[in-house]
Amino acid sequence: MPPFKDEQIIIIAPGSETTVAQLGLPESFTPARLRVRSRMFPADAKGQWEPYKVRRRQDQPDKPAEAQNGAPAADDAPKTIANGDDDEVVYEEDRVSEEGAVWPIQEGRIVDWPCFFALIEHVYNAMNPPFHAPILLIAQPAWTPKEHEKLTQFFFEKFKTPAFGLMDAALATSWAYGVHTATVVDVGKDKVDVTAISEFIPHTQGRVVSLAGCGGEALTQGLLTKLKTKGFTRDMCEQLKKNPICEILPVGIPLPGSDGLPEADPVTNPAAAASTGATGSGAAAAAAIGNVPRGPGADTEVGEEAAEDAEGVLDVASIVAGGKMNEYLAKKEKEKQDKVITKKKGVETSATAARPIRLPNARREKATFLYEDHVLLDTLKNMNLGTKGMADAHAALDEGPQRRGQDAENSADGEPRSAVEANGVHEPGSATARTGHIRREIEVGHERFQAATSNNVLEKIADAVHRTISSMDEVKKRSELWDALIVCGNGSKVRGFKDALVAILQTKYLISPSSATMFTSEIPSNISTPLGTGANTPQPQLGPHGGASQVNPLLLAATTSQNPLLGPPGNNPMIPGMPTHNMHSSHGQTPTSIKFVKPPEYFPEWKDVGFDESAFLGAQVAAKVIFVVDQGQSKGYMTRPDYNEQGPMGIHDYGL
Repeated sequence: MPPFKDEQIIIIAPGSETTVAQLGLPESFTPARLRVRSRMFPADAKGQWEPYKVRRRQDQPDKPAEAQNGAPAADDAPKTIANGDDDEVVYEEDRVSEEGAVWPIQEGRIVDWPCFFALIEHVYNAMNPPFHAPILLIAQPAWTPKEHEKLTQFFFEKFKTPAFGLMDAALATSWAYGVHTATVVDVGKDKVDVTAISEFIPHTQGRVVSLAGCGGEALTQGLLTKLKTKGFTRDMCEQLKKNPICEILPVGIPLPGSDGLPEADPVTNPAAAASTGATGSGAAAAAAIGNVPRGPGADTEVGEEAAEDAEGVLDVASIVAGGKMNEYLAKKEKEKQDKVITKKKGVETSATAARPIRLPNARREKATFLYEDHVLLDTLKNMNLGTKGMADAHAALDEGPQRRGQDAENSADGEPRSAVEANGVHEPGSATARTGHIRREIEVGHERFQAATSNNVLEKIADAVHRTISSMDEVKKRSELWDALIVCGNGSKVRGFKDALVAILQTKYLISPSSATMFTSEIPSNISTPLGTGANTPQPQLGPHGGASQVNPLLLAATTSQNPLLGPPGNNPMIPGMPTHNMHSSHGQTPTSIKFVKPPEYFPEWKDVGFDESAFLGAQVAAKVIFVVDQGQSKGYMTRPDYNEQGPMGIHDYGL
């Protein structure tokens, strides 16, 4: 088979929230060029699907200028269908609404196959690939071998692809970072996958697949739990989670204005607690013994938020739907005028009038973010305001930067400048005014720091990491896995997520010889531990490395997978009866260090957006190797002749 060209290769990475894809491999690998929501909408015909919500337009739209001049209308113009009464029914695609959407992937598993196949077909057609293009599909860890066969059959039969390959998502991440051994923590929408990779082989034993209640949705629900009483909806909490003012503070960092008290209960280090009662390792943890538990929560030093802070969020959509939009707009205008008058009278003191010092987010008690109000936009669409009325209402209700810029910038003669002059957009009220999202400023307090506190998301992920690494058969590899952590996935994009996770891992599982734990010997290092001979005086003995300086036998026994004295006699001349294969200098059960893998520096396009979708980057690297360089010699993909001969079951013999 002739080698494939870079511009022919297709890469598809389905996800629970977003599916990314790309046609062609650029000279310098870039983030995915195509991003679509992983949902479809049922069409009128049974078994058919639409990528966007198609709704019947209530009002009669203005005819496009091209149509008035006799020219054909634009492709995205509303479609009209004539009925028997010579009336025209106008339909339009609503690219914002999620009403009636079907999400075929949940917690990494494909739950609706017809919808999933329709999604893949939509993604394939959106790229408009050439005929017979090779395809590399990034597979989720939750997909079973039978599902791999089903996918193989679909791609070969539907798209007539000449070559098809499946690549494990965790393995693709290790390819992106260029490491052969790593622990990949993939945080998705509704789940977390933890995979131990050794020498580019994902280990299925002990692998944590689809750990529920720990993804990005759990963080959204954590915010909703804290803010529901203040009028916040799930959509508000979702947008707040994606805003930089939402941050997860590491253990021990106090909330702003809490008088230095920590925000969460301390995480227990089992090894330290068993020996000293300390909740962690080190002098700081030992000094904290006996202190009152840290809040927020019951029986803690930090109580609930003050009642006066629960002011709530104004439901503008209900006000508009109730016919009180003019009153609301008049109130907002009066507040703006009062503020201007106050400034003119010089009420503000020189201290407040001076430019305030910008505090870091972690030190501000309250912060604001711009919320895109989809409910308010849907309410306006259903009010039959017409094109001009819709544009006027949108311009009046939008509190985004462009709206504020229009109010702030004036012309030389003191009159307000037009929107075209001020912001480069069309005049509000015109038929062509922008009618996108309506943005509102929402204020939030300490709750923005507590997305992961109510449901213990980070603690669950930390336990899953420990279980996965502890299940590795090769004990010597465990320390290397602890020193090669990779946290990826769009669910981990929340500010401070990765640092807080590592802080919990270090607090719960890190073992330090200098801490006050059971592994620290009080005997001087130049005197060995007495042998079990009944003698009262220390006797010289040889350790694993020989010499006078010895390791603590208790430390050696605790960090070895099996008791060496119970095993068969080995060939170690220094310690009779101790097998040689159990001799190693690293800790087998608990780590002495926990580190992140440094992201690669030779992909400049990825530095700005981050490596949360590193699996797609690794898939590009792998596609370059197996389709172009290797040309199938290592069986990295399945060809069409192979499929015709072996069928879908043959896919198990191909892959990286």
